[in-house]
Amino acid sequence: MSFRIATFNVENLMNRFDFSGYRNQLNQDRTLALFEIQSEADYRLLEQARTIAHADDMRQMSALAIADTRADIICLQEVDNIGALRAFEYGYLFKMIGQGYQQKYTTSGNDSRGIDVAVMMRAETRDGQPIEFIRMTSHAHLTYEQLGLHTPELAALNELPSERIFRRDCLEIDVKIGGQPLTIYSVHLKSMGSPRNGMNGRDATMPVREAEAKAIRHIIEERFGKDYAGAKRWVICGDFNDYRQRIVITGDSYDGYGFEAVDEARSCLDLLLSDGFAINAVERRPEMDRWTLYHTRGPEERHLCQLDYILLSPALARGNAQAVPDIIRRGQPYRTVFPQGQEVERYPRVGWDRPKASDHCPVAISLNLV
Repeated sequence: MSFRIATFNVENLMNRFDFSGYRNQLNQDRTLALFEIQSEADYRLLEQARTIAHADDMRQMSALAIADTRADIICLQEVDNIGALRAFEYGYLFKMIGQGYQQKYTTSGNDSRGIDVAVMMRAETRDGQPIEFIRMTSHAHLTYEQLGLHTPELAALNELPSERIFRRDCLEIDVKIGGQPLTIYSVHLKSMGSPRNGMNGRDATMPVREAEAKAIRHIIEERFGKDYAGAKRWVICGDFNDYRQRIVITGDSYDGYGFEAVDEARSCLDLLLSDGFAINAVERRPEMDRWTLYHTRGPEERHLCQLDYILLSPALARGNAQAVPDIIRRGQPYRTVFPQGQEVERYPRVGWDRPKASDHCPVAISLNLV
């Protein structure tokens, strides 16, 4: 029996307004920065109007991208709460795919902005096999000390042993699909952030993501047994905010772009992939066609990279040796630089930078439980 699973960072699926930009310019939207606003009351009114106007186009495109995954189960990142998820599913997804993701699960994690991971599931697969929810387990409470993961590198970042490991959560969900068990781990690791302490944001925050990756592995090995985890059927889905390789972009639209694959010496993904503990299904795609995000800080710093992963257990990977994931890029803004031959037809009303479906691309794969 087959089912289809996807992961998607929907980029701030919120049901509340953020007014902090009035006092903190770093949080202020560039549209409002164009205008002289006399009072905080005026700012709040304008921010509400801007957010609502922007959100409708964006969420139509987010829904189109999810519909294009054709997923029976989808793991989401950057979801405000279950209320936001329900409103989005009913107001947008339902209009496109009808009665779909009735089962929705999320918990309150550790993110300071309140964005969480979530999972939505259909009642049955497209083939008519029932999808049965068994249980949900949050691991947001785990600390460095509890798992013995505190290091001098973390101490240098002012991370205390008593602090929680996961910046959001590692949400563990057990299901049965057509009576066959599957365990899903929905994650969203520490973001890279801005340069600091003489290092780029990725290197500066690497110890936190490495601890999160070690914790994910610990949870799986504790659950299934260190010697038996590889023989079980589980999948890790989410935004790791890290990559093992990036496609560096040079040139411009006038003289032509150049693309070069560059391997990274260090990545938190290595802790899950290097010894075969898990398999990155996206690496079955051509090297230049694995990216899920376009990063730029201007013409001097541009690259494509994979931040969004579907990691399969060895048993699940062996049983689906020919399965290759799809990456849905039609919701990317026009500023995204596509390698030659990968261009797609964008959704209606996609803009140069916004509106867009998200800054991330959904990843989806069809799997058999055998």
